Amino acid sequence: MSINKVMLIGNAGKDPEVRYLESGVPVCTLPLATSETYTNKSGEKVTNTEWHNIVLWRGLAEIAQKYVKKGTQLYIEGKIRSRSWDDKDGNKRYTTEIIADSMQLLGRKPDDGHAAAPQENKPAQEADNFPVSNEPADDLPF
Repeated sequence: MSINKVMLIGNAGKDPEVRYLESGVPVCTLPLATSETYTNKSGEKVTNTEWHNIVLWRGLAEIAQKYVKKGTQLYIEGKIRSRSWDDKDGNKRYTTEIIADSMQLLGRKPDDGHAAAPQENKPAQEADNFPVSNEPADDLPF
């Protein structure tokens, strides 16, 4: 038996980028920063930030496009996937991504109107928890 499970709480490093496959399936990518702070032997506070490449499919991609902005605090659950490809110069490139199965918006809602509660007359609690299927499409470009 094996398990591939990731749980992250962090902040979006930039606005989500959404693209659509030829079949019309939306896929969203965004960097997520997780940080840990500790005090070293000299008494100085040290913060280490780790960056994660998050991939959201279908409904989660659409929700992220609509409500997530740079700085939004998110809870992401998913699995780690590593893949490789050849770039335009023929060099082998590698990446590690978190394929999200679920996402929750955390923290306060901004007052600037960018990530307001959904307008579909859903209660606030329901708007902050998105139980949307996020299985990858069969027609992946990689």
